[in-house]
Amino acid sequence: MKPRLVPIYFEPGRDSGFDTQLAVLRQLLANDAEILAPVPLGAKLPDCEAAVFPQLLGEAYRRVADFRALKLPLLVITSEFGTLSMWDWELITYLKSEGVGARIIAPYNIENTRVALRALAIQRELRTSKFVVYQDNPGEGMQAPIFKRFYWWEQECVQRMLAKFGITIDKRSFKKLGADAKLISDADAQAAWKTRQVSHALPEKSLNAAMKVYLALKRDLGDDPSVQGVGINCLNESAFSDCTPCLAWNLLYEERGLIWGCEADIVAMITKLILHRSLGAPTIMTNLYPFLMGQAALKHERIADFPKVPGNPRDYILAAHCGYFGLMPKSFSTQWTLRKKVLGIVDADASAIDARLAEGPLTMAKLHSDMNTLTVVEGELTGYWGDPKSDCINGGIIHVPNGHRLMTELASHHYLLLTGHHLAGIESVGTVFGLTPKVL
Repeated sequence: MKPRLVPIYFEPGRDSGFDTQLAVLRQLLANDAEILAPVPLGAKLPDCEAAVFPQLLGEAYRRVADFRALKLPLLVITSEFGTLSMWDWELITYLKSEGVGARIIAPYNIENTRVALRALAIQRELRTSKFVVYQDNPGEGMQAPIFKRFYWWEQECVQRMLAKFGITIDKRSFKKLGADAKLISDADAQAAWKTRQVSHALPEKSLNAAMKVYLALKRDLGDDPSVQGVGINCLNESAFSDCTPCLAWNLLYEERGLIWGCEADIVAMITKLILHRSLGAPTIMTNLYPFLMGQAALKHERIADFPKVPGNPRDYILAAHCGYFGLMPKSFSTQWTLRKKVLGIVDADASAIDARLAEGPLTMAKLHSDMNTLTVVEGELTGYWGDPKSDCINGGIIHVPNGHRLMTELASHHYLLLTGHHLAGIESVGTVFGLTPKVL
């Protein structure tokens, strides 16, 4: 699904400069956008996702009211290279000072242009999309005092996501899914495994259990193209299943690009969908244990102390989820093995993914509960550490610019990690979706 762009020109009429640049854009962005017929500034626009200005003229200084009336993203792509021209800086700065800046996207390289176009495509697609979430009585199962605190299970959260993004939440029974999985035969599980083998260190019973959850999910989801992601309240309501869905999430992403949601965190899921598909970077969710949390974090992971790090420990985070760094598809990883479970709150036959992202630049991000703010931290994944006797066997060590500010501004213990630094792209995505990046 491509975003629809309406080219806008200035009266008293189009000139050769506009037409030449429009022809360039139609060719350069042929695979990225549907470019509609041009209209003059001030005219009514057809149904579209954004306006595009192939040309800016001095007349813009005298047409601020018309710019303000354009209640949609405004792309400025005035160079033959698919970017803004440096001659546009003054005009763009002027328009920003007049209250138009929150909607202007003026990319300085072609990749940022394509990021914005992918975000516009996602925005269009979300209006007819849904997340399927398997849960029955969230918060009432394992570790109830912890899980009862989470906003992503509140009806207000569902309604805010619908109002902001247009996506709906289809809630189904985890208890039924778990029962359906157990009815699948070992022979069917083993037959499916033969064509989907990945590295593992599981006994046969546990591997069969993992494949049965995958097959049960696949049957229940069917081929519905509106399903863009799936989540399960897999820890809190773990009594409903003899296996966690980790292998299933890997296979369903690799097969059909489905976004996955550990613990049915729909806020993490919508953040992941928007950022991963817009930016194209490997994106996972994990838990954050800032060193500044001290014993409150150490006790939960059952470790005696944080690892030794260079520099000031206050600017470091230990990232871990379900015993390992975080659930990720094999295609994201530098190392990947499906292993036996670590946490005590899941079934003995449950499993977890032990995997690593490439070390180096890293971006952390997550939507706030207001659905209007996106926390962004550009840091670095400096290495890995674990204690085999703890709930952190293979965790990631992340360095951030300011540990204290991070502690005072974090939106959740669940955060998205993206390989690379992506602030510029996230700012363009934010303009598309009306999200304000809060940079820590």
